[in-house]
Amino acid sequence: MSRRLTPRGAERRRALLDTAARRFAADGYHPTSVAAIVDDLGVGKGVFYWYFDSKDDCYRQILVDAQRSLRAAQRDAIADEHDPARRIDAGIRASMHWLHDNRHLFALLEQARTDERFAPLVRRGEQQTVADALPHIRAGIAAGLLRREDPELLAVAILGVTDALARAVLLEAGDGPGSDDAAERAAEAAVSFCRRGLLVVPGAGTARDTA
Repeated sequence: MSRRLTPRGAERRRALLDTAARRFAADGYHPTSVAAIVDDLGVGKGVFYWYFDSKDDCYRQILVDAQRSLRAAQRDAIADEHDPARRIDAGIRASMHWLHDNRHLFALLEQARTDERFAPLVRRGEQQTVADALPHIRAGIAAGLLRREDPELLAVAILGVTDALARAVLLEAGDGPGSDDAAERAAEAAVSFCRRGLLVVPGAGTARDTA
């Protein structure tokens, strides 16, 4: 649903999205009702349906907004970095900190990945993330900083490593001692692992070079 909103209307819509996101992340899509969302916020159903056509519409908007927010954090983190390899490092670190600070949205994206109605939307977001990384990987290869491999394959590998570590450290492990530095620990592990796989090793050729 597209409406021209006043500042107050935009604030109310954002409050509905934030409340719904936390409820969906905690309880799942199917068990969460519109009634539960509006009760949490203390408004009526009519307010919800003024801004969203359906629960499905609200859920999709949350997913889209979350992916946009994550990409914005990545862009901001690399904006002033000229070295392509360090841009990749900064992007990984920004991703991990965003996922840590927005664990309810991370959980929501993980839930959506397993639902056939929403999985294509999540995959499109991941494809965009890969596309965003490609110029930096290509620049790193051209500068002799990164391995001469298929850039898209390397971008998918970075995404896979970052997602897997974030899932293990930030979601599955839960809160516990040292949880405040969980994002940095996960980011350091992801950067270290990816760097060892991406950087040129002096005197070592790639499979393509030796074939």
